[in-house]
Amino acid sequence: MKRFWQQLSEHFKDRHPGVTGAVIGLLLALSLVIFGFFQTLFILLMTGLGYFLGSRYFSDRETIRGWLDKLLPPGKFR
Repeated sequence: MKRFWQQLSEHFKDRHPGVTGAVIGLLLALSLVIFGFFQTLFILLMTGLGYFLGSRYFSDRETIRGWLDKLLPPGKFR
């Protein structure tokens, strides 16, 4: 997954920033038209929260295993 994000960032480094902004704006506008303001806001907030939690707590494999051991029988996923 890390390789995917590295390739994606390299791809966008070579592009003009205006194109990136236009694509983001188009996706946001389509989301607003399809879902409405509050549902789009909810999706953006949950995406941000998921990114924050994922980068903060799940960057280490041992942390993930510890959480799985708390939720499921110990050693089940080792």
